[in-house]
Amino acid sequence: MNPDQLKHAIRAACDVSEDDELYIFGSQAILGQYPEADEKLRRSIEVDVCPVNKPQAVDKIDGALGEMSQFHQTHGFYVHGVSIESAILPEGWKDRTFLIRDYNNTTKRGYCVEAHDLAASKLMAFRPKDIGFVRLLIINKLVDTPLLIRRLKETSADGQLIERAVNWVRKITNELTSGA
Repeated sequence: MNPDQLKHAIRAACDVSEDDELYIFGSQAILGQYPEADEKLRRSIEVDVCPVNKPQAVDKIDGALGEMSQFHQTHGFYVHGVSIESAILPEGWKDRTFLIRDYNNTTKRGYCVEAHDLAASKLMAFRPKDIGFVRLLIINKLVDTPLLIRRLKETSADGQLIERAVNWVRKITNELTSGA
């Protein structure tokens, strides 16, 4: 995915949801802060969004723009309408989002989750693709590991989930710095 495709997804999802504001919180949210992020971080053809003012419209987005939709077949990527509550994000994440607007329609806005908040959310999910994504964020120096650890501790997740994620960050950081 590239920034133009993300902007297209924002316009389309805003139209379908009849809401001019969206949260972008899947892996492609990285484009808000780092539009030129490494290609490996932009591999996903899916954009996870939730309308800010009309969160109940996620199903409309998924139906019109989701996987296997005409939109997906036409553009080669799709928009996944998902409740923002499905992500475990650190306290204060809304204040750190990055605004994306398109010159074609500046009233339609996407608020992309900041890189450390995104990484924390991915580590709470802890799926292989998510930990691989965070590993790339660390390798590419797009997240600072001490700040990431602080953000992990600012989530409302169960203590064991936080501990697992913090231990993983420490382990990966040690492996990368020792050259293992």
